[in-house]
Amino acid sequence: MSKKITVLLSLVLAAQTSVSVADNANGKKLYLQRCAVCHGTDIRGTGPLANKSNPATPDLTLPGFRKRLDEYPGVIVSSVILRPSGNLIPKTLRENGVKIPPHAWSINDLRDLHQYMSSVIFRKN
Repeated sequence: MSKKITVLLSLVLAAQTSVSVADNANGKKLYLQRCAVCHGTDIRGTGPLANKSNPATPDLTLPGFRKRLDEYPGVIVSSVILRPSGNLIPKTLRENGVKIPPHAWSINDLRDLHQYMSSVIFRKN
């Protein structure tokens, strides 16, 4: 993702600060459908495929990730979703027979997912 797109996405996501119940519901649905298989429902890297990738799925509640998530709203989430690190995510899913249908990500989806993850991470601490 180019630097300009990353900055623009960060600004758009940061500008949309209101969180409704529907937004959080969408973020939770996206997370459970697309992320929990590796990161677990607790976001701590405890999903069924957490140890099947190399490196293993990280615990997203650690202070370093929480700080980046807070400082760069949406950038961390969107950079993983839109351009996974190499082929790690698709390869791990494919090797373990997990099929997650494609999704046409919108800015609202990325914002909702970011807000849901933030609510879970900061609620735990």
